[in-house]
Formats: sequence, C-alpha cells, structure tokens
Amino acid sequence: MKISEIRSTVHQTLWKLNLSEFPAWQASIIRLLRILEATSRDISSGMTALRAMSLVYTTLLSLVPLLAVSFSVLKGFGVHNQIEPMLLTILAPLGDKGVEVTQQIIGFVDNIKVGVLGALGLGLLLYTVISLIQKIEKAFNATWRIGDTRSLSQRFSNYLSVVMVGPVLVFSAMGLTAAISSSSVVLSLSEIEPFGTTLQLIGKLLPYLLIIAAFTFIYTLIPNTRVKIGSAFVGAIIAGILWEITGWLFANFVANSANYTAIYSGFAILMVFMIWLYLSWLILLVGATISYYHQHPEQAAYLHKEQLTARQQTELSLLAMLQIGRHFSQQKPAWNLEEIAQKIGATDEQIDTIITPLLNSKLITYGGEECEQLLPQRPLEQITVKEIIDAATGNDGAKHQHHLTHPAVDQLMQQSDETLTSSLDGMSLMQLVETSDSTTD
Repeated sequence: MKISEIRSTVHQTLWKLNLSEFPAWQASIIRLLRILEATSRDISSGMTALRAMSLVYTTLLSLVPLLAVSFSVLKGFGVHNQIEPMLLTILAPLGDKGVEVTQQIIGFVDNIKVGVLGALGLGLLLYTVISLIQKIEKAFNATWRIGDTRSLSQRFSNYLSVVMVGPVLVFSAMGLTAAISSSSVVLSLSEIEPFGTTLQLIGKLLPYLLIIAAFTFIYTLIPNTRVKIGSAFVGAIIAGILWEITGWLFANFVANSANYTAIYSGFAILMVFMIWLYLSWLILLVGATISYYHQHPEQAAYLHKEQLTARQQTELSLLAMLQIGRHFSQQKPAWNLEEIAQKIGATDEQIDTIITPLLNSKLITYGGEECEQLLPQRPLEQITVKEIIDAATGNDGAKHQHHLTHPAVDQLMQQSDETLTSSLDGMSLMQLVETSDSTTD
C-alpha cells in the first residue's frame, strides 16, 4: 500500500468517528489526533520545510544586528550581560560547538558600535532587524492562510515593540525568577518537606515552562490575525516538547559524530549551527500549524487542496451571499471572511476564490469599523441571483474571444444563458433571503 493511500485511510478513519459517541477524554484525544494528522499533511507537502529554510538564511543575515540592537537596549537597563547565557542555553544542543558559536556571535556584537554608526548606519541596522521580523510574520501568516500583512504603521510600531520591549521583558522575567529562587524564604522552604521536593520539581520544569510561555507569546503576537490564547498554548506545549526532545537528540548526534568535522573542517561549526537553526524554525512553524488547526478544526477535515468546480463555486457563492444578505436584512453584525468561511463550510483558500469575483462584480464590499466585515454594496432588492451566478462563473456579459469559435456552440451558450435568466425570472437576493427564512421557519 502506498503512503498516500495509508494517509487517506487514516484521514477517513479519524473523520468518520462521531465525537458525541465518545467520553470527553476520548473525544479530546481524537481531536488531537485529527490536528496532528492535518499537521503531518502540511509538513509532507514541503512548504513548512521550505519556509524554515528561508528563515535560516534570513536569520544568518540578521542575527548579529538583532542582538546588537537588543544589546544596546538592554545595556540601558544594566542586564546586557544576560545575552551570552541566553545564547548558551539556546545553543546547548550543539555542545562545545555551541560555546564557540556563542563566543563568535558575542564578539561580532561587541565590535558593532551603535553610537558611531551614524543615522544611515543605524537606519540600515534597524531595517535588517525589521526585515527579519517581517519575514517571520510572512511565514506565520502563510501557516495561518492569511494573505494580508500588517500596514506600514502597524509594522513599525509592533516590530519596534518586539525589538525594544521584548528583550527587556524576557530578561526581567529571568532575573525575577532567579531572584525568587535564591531568596531566603524559598531557601528556607526547600529544607522542609514536601516543599523541598516540590520546589526541586518546579526548578526542573521551569525551563520547559519558560519555553512554552515564549512560544505562546510568539504564536499570539506574530500572525496578522486574532489568535486565541488557548490555541496558541496548545501549539506551544507540543512545540516546547518537540524542542526539548529534538535538542536532546541533536546533542547526542553532535557528541557522537566526528565525521562532519573531518568533512567540513573549519565550516563544521557553521554547518552544525545552520542545521540547528533549521530544526528550531521547523519546530516553531509546526507549533504554529497546530495552533491554527486547534483554532480552526474544520480546516483539518480537508485531505488536500481541491480545485473548485464551476458548480461548487456557484453554490458557495450563493451560500455566502445568502448569509451576508440575511444578516444585513436582520440588522445583525456582519460576517468577516473567517466567520463566513466557517458558516458555509469552506476553507480559507476556497473563500478567497469566491469572494474576489463578488467584490470585483461590486455585489459586496468591505465595511465596519476595521473594514473587515462583508456587506452588500447595493440594496438586496437590486442584486439579482443571476448576477451572483455570473460573478461565480466569470460570465460578466462580455464577449470572450477564443482561438476557435463555432456558430452552433455560440448559439447553444446563448440559449443556456436565456434559459437560466427566464427560469430565475429576475429573482433578487432579497427574495432568496425571504425564501430561505420561510423554509427554515
């Protein structure tokens, strides 16, 4: 049996199960398996690995400028000496090579004199740092199926807050944790059981908790959409566990393999560092994918991307216009793209496919306080069902020229249009909404 057939069988088995027939804990396990199965499909497509490799290249270019900016900010708070221990912790799986890489990076950072760079140099330095964060945002947006990036003003404010405020908060938290652990009260409690064993266990779990907290922050902040804390936390837990397991395996690989040093010689440190960077970004993106499917479980049901047929596109377009028109007529809050996709059971790619022609045909428009809600562009009585179908099928009334034409085919297409027009009898979107309401009632 082929791998694709095995995956298809697993997919069909998981999604045929009725969760209402299982106890709550078993239903939770099935949901998690569905999320993991959908995530494995995304990984096997190769795009996640490709984005991780792209981020490795960008990181190599931007790491030293990023640390230089962070170093300058942290120096004002007197905690700049904490950068080296942090790098040593992150690069611990590289073993002795991690120490060498850390020393070289710190050497590069020390050689950068931000104060003597000048306005142009400082601008280029900040641009390099912001370009890294922008590249990270694009990778996370692609994972969340988001086509739009933040506006220029949002990028400037959000990115600078990450670069300037982020390191201060991280090292303040680390310093506060260290201060609490070394306080006299904690030391006294550690000598009393069961507090001593509990504090020892907390000390062992603290690195994992800090990683999970950092990943949760990243998954919540970076994507250009509203990410629920619970979904970000689930992705962060699995990514944090993968991070620790991968770090342990990679450390053993580095410690027990000397061949790469003989092959790459002086480049061995760079090669090991690049491999670890790739694995780190891959784990981060896998966690982001898990967060996405946890927040949008309906998207995990699709086995693969399917091209919409003309009939499917027409049906989804009518469903979308029906829901938009119904909420508008009942004066309910308008739908946004994410909500309308969930309502009609479409993927993010499919909703983009059907909404664009409706926008181009001036049947709907964006409105609301943040211009994210979908609203009818004309009164419902002035929007005909035929217009919706024409927008979905690309029949805008213009004469399309092809390489080959035939009078018989042209006549048949004209008769088809006339039959559809007469059968609909000028039916408006308002009439469709009223018919739908009377049917559901």
